[in-house]
Amino acid sequence: MADLKRGQRPFLNFDTRDLRINGLPMTKLISLIIGLVGAVLVSLVLGGCMNSESNPDNEPLIRIHDRILTVLDFNKAFEISKADYPHNFKDETEEFRNARLRLLNQLVVEMIILERADELGISITTEEIQKVVSEIKSDYPEDTFEKALLESAISYETWEARLKNRLLMQKVVDNELKNQIVITPEDIAGYYEKNYKTADPAAELTEPAIDINENIIRHLRQQKAEQAYKIWIKELKRKYSIEINTAQWEKISGSKYREGQELEDEDSSQSAE
Repeated sequence: MADLKRGQRPFLNFDTRDLRINGLPMTKLISLIIGLVGAVLVSLVLGGCMNSESNPDNEPLIRIHDRILTVLDFNKAFEISKADYPHNFKDETEEFRNARLRLLNQLVVEMIILERADELGISITTEEIQKVVSEIKSDYPEDTFEKALLESAISYETWEARLKNRLLMQKVVDNELKNQIVITPEDIAGYYEKNYKTADPAAELTEPAIDINENIIRHLRQQKAEQAYKIWIKELKRKYSIEINTAQWEKISGSKYREGQELEDEDSSQSAE
């Protein structure tokens, strides 16, 4: 039976690569959020200086402390996100409205994680950025990286700002959750009993014990990371004041905004996975 040896310490490993939310790895989820938003969230604090009277699109849609995301920012991000949906994705359908709400939820999550980074004093150094940039560029033949950015109509500065946000979010998640992912021998034994043990003892020997242990630990770590992440995000949403411009949201979505809607709908969509 798969188990830890007597006296072996429980696993305390945590890696955002193990974390999956709504079926997506955490690293991919963060990449999607950064990709959707682009440079939008890079200048959140500066957004508060815009003159909303001259252009309604400059009105804040989401405000978390000093961070502001305007109506224009949201609309730009939504236009980009539509590329991930089928070509027959039409306005004013239920799916269309859900997509808007989903994006609203994603933006709120990113903003509160960045707010948490400020509170904890977590940042990304120039050395950290350059190390990752060098690793990414090494995967491209000479000069093709810059050409790829040009073909995507993305400036290097914008791309680097996206990367910095992604690294910062990952750093915050690692810092907050790494000590919460504990896998004990009892966890492994319970998972084995539920998912591997059969009535036929011979059938249990078809997979080497070391592979079974590794698979069990990987699945348990993923499950616990997901659970810890969801609880952590809920706590942050309660901790920070999240202001949604209800009048502007009604214009964007075509439906009235309910207090706490960004919390309820996100949680229900996650539990439905």
